[in-house]
Amino acid sequence: MPTQLMTDSVAPAFPCARYIKEIGRGPNGARALSRDDTYALYEAMLDARVSDLELGAVLLAYRVKGETAAELAAMLAAAHASFEPLHIQNGRDHARPVSVPSYNGARKQPNLTPLLSMLLAREGVPVLVHGVLDDPGRVTSAEIFAELGIEHAASHDEIEDSLASRRLAFAPIASLAPKLARLLSLRRIMGVRNSTHTLVKILQPFAQPGLRIVNYTHPQYRDSLTGLFIDHPDAATGGALLARGTEGEAVADTRRQVQVDWFHDGHSETLLSAERSSADAPAAALPESLDAATTARWIETVLRGEVPVPPAVARQVELITDVVRRPS
Repeated sequence: MPTQLMTDSVAPAFPCARYIKEIGRGPNGARALSRDDTYALYEAMLDARVSDLELGAVLLAYRVKGETAAELAAMLAAAHASFEPLHIQNGRDHARPVSVPSYNGARKQPNLTPLLSMLLAREGVPVLVHGVLDDPGRVTSAEIFAELGIEHAASHDEIEDSLASRRLAFAPIASLAPKLARLLSLRRIMGVRNSTHTLVKILQPFAQPGLRIVNYTHPQYRDSLTGLFIDHPDAATGGALLARGTEGEAVADTRRQVQVDWFHDGHSETLLSAERSSADAPAAALPESLDAATTARWIETVLRGEVPVPPAVARQVELITDVVRRPS
């Protein structure tokens, strides 16, 4: 039987024909929706008021067309309205909380997102890592955290309790924002990513302003995210650090220094410039294998001081720690 995405037969259906007519004309003929229309459409998608047929059409239309910065801003506003924000206290030295998305995992390089988050927490910075529990063919942060004895938070209260007790929590997107999780899961049905994969990486999950560590994989996403944060300051509340990701993860690439831009209050500031990798530079000590158990044991040796923190990750920790302790 086909997967049924409508969760409440009482909820009013949301007809999408006029929206699809605008965004579904292909890469050359498609037009962006207004902010109000984009918000209404994405809100209806989150509320499961769009039929399966129309939902698939909308997702594929945006996959081909791409989202403008204005459309992303409207979708993000609808996304934020769909879940309860987290209420936590600032960390040591008034450090604002940090959100680290983890939706890709490791395939060719070790997934060091758990290391980044644990180093930040050790510095007194509250850190929420949110993402997926598993991804076939990749090693997820959730799997590595489990090997480290840090189980995922199964509810909103558990997320807040973990952040309060140890300044670190891993939250599956289903625990943090269930409506977004439903749309994200459609990748396994449709075979391609959709707009929600971009939105979960730029979520502001905190009630108070928190810093987001945002990454991109393709240059066009850097352009659209730059437009989002500059032209729509509300989307950058609390600030965002933007850099090219490591296989889609927000942790620094151990092989090279990438450019890191800080967006806040409608402004952009380059905090780290890109540097060419040198063949003469010593290679960073890394786990011998990519699997979760090996990566977790290696992270433990780093935290004990037996193995040095990769220089790029150390710089990232220093940079984030500095930013979150600046007056907001």
